[in-house]
Amino acid sequence: MVGLYYRVQNLTAYVMRNLHDERHKMVSEHLQQRGISDHRVIQAMLQVPRERFVSAAAHDFAYADMPLRIEQGQTISQPYVVALMVQKCELQSHDRVLEVGTGSGYAAAVLAQLVQHVYTIERHRCLYELALQRFQDLGYSNITCRLGDGSLGWPEQAPFDAIVVSAAAPSISPSLLEQIEVGGRMLIPVGPEGGTQRLLRVRRSTSHDYDQEDLGCVQFVPLIREIH
Repeated sequence: MVGLYYRVQNLTAYVMRNLHDERHKMVSEHLQQRGISDHRVIQAMLQVPRERFVSAAAHDFAYADMPLRIEQGQTISQPYVVALMVQKCELQSHDRVLEVGTGSGYAAAVLAQLVQHVYTIERHRCLYELALQRFQDLGYSNITCRLGDGSLGWPEQAPFDAIVVSAAAPSISPSLLEQIEVGGRMLIPVGPEGGTQRLLRVRRSTSHDYDQEDLGCVQFVPLIREIH
């Protein structure tokens, strides 16, 4: 039994080292070589264990630069897209951020490395409960998660320095625009389900004015209002 115990311990250590190496390889090959240059974003991507946000069956693919299926027919975004959106948010350590679409919780965990507090909303009860457990298990004390319709934002906590929408909307929600702090940014994929979606960065320049920038083509699951 003692021999079996040590073999299990050695196997566990080997797997952890392998995942650690894969995470560094992912950052080097798929992020830095594709233009992710913000040092704080790179460090955040190195710190968050993506394997903890996917099923055990998907551990071998945790650091592949591809989206992976999770519960409720949803996906965890590919690491490059997460890093790109976070980098384009131009975050500061004192920022308060709203994430629409918690999903697995991975993007919120990355954001939590960079800002004062993350507020994240999920419409699927199953995903909400799984994400809450992951945040607790990993010790993320600066993430607040709620079950609700993310397209409405979180008015009680607004305004936000940044809003990150992790699902595609047919158009930009006026409710979310109103919750951006002046000088703040929102990253949102806009377009039809199954069609061409564009990743937009919206910056609130005054209380009434917004500037919009197209950051390129993306593909996200749709933003749906119903709660399940």
